[in-house]
Amino acid sequence: MPFPPKLSTSADERHKLLQYARESVGSAVSRSAFKPAPHDEVFMRRCGVFVTLHVAGKLRGCIGVVEATEPLGQSIAHCAASAALHDPRFPPIRPEELSRLEIEISLLSEFAPIQPSEIELGKHGLIATCERRRGLLLPQVAVEHNLTHEDFLAETCAKAGLPRDAWKSSIVQIFGFTCEVFSDHSKRATAD
Repeated sequence: MPFPPKLSTSADERHKLLQYARESVGSAVSRSAFKPAPHDEVFMRRCGVFVTLHVAGKLRGCIGVVEATEPLGQSIAHCAASAALHDPRFPPIRPEELSRLEIEISLLSEFAPIQPSEIELGKHGLIATCERRRGLLLPQVAVEHNLTHEDFLAETCAKAGLPRDAWKSSIVQIFGFTCEVFSDHSKRATAD
């Protein structure tokens, strides 16, 4: 299914976004003042974004914004700091861990309704919504955890606090999106 165009960034822009995310984590962990985002055009764009942090290859935080209410630079600073210090699943990042920190940024396309048969694992992220509940899983989660289509739908529903089979219900809406994903421990970016 066609999705609205995703944010496309150059290698230089990806490098700058990752560098700024790293600076934001450093400022948060050291409790020092944040450096304002550069004035480059990419920092002014608006899109959903997730910042994922790994230390020595282990997940240590992942925080994002689904709908852009501020420029990308501000979103990255807030998400990076929150992933470092406030992801309730993990202890806060410590200063001595910064040298082993790996950062991944996922820039989200807009969302569109998607049928289970249209989902391409590794390409589509999912959002399950029902009333005020909403759960989101990034495209890379399905691949990293070897999920089947049904598992991916079930995990997305569980993330929303819904029964795992809620995706079969007509009152649950499923939306898909794509991401541009890039990290500072890999020179390549995946898009799609």
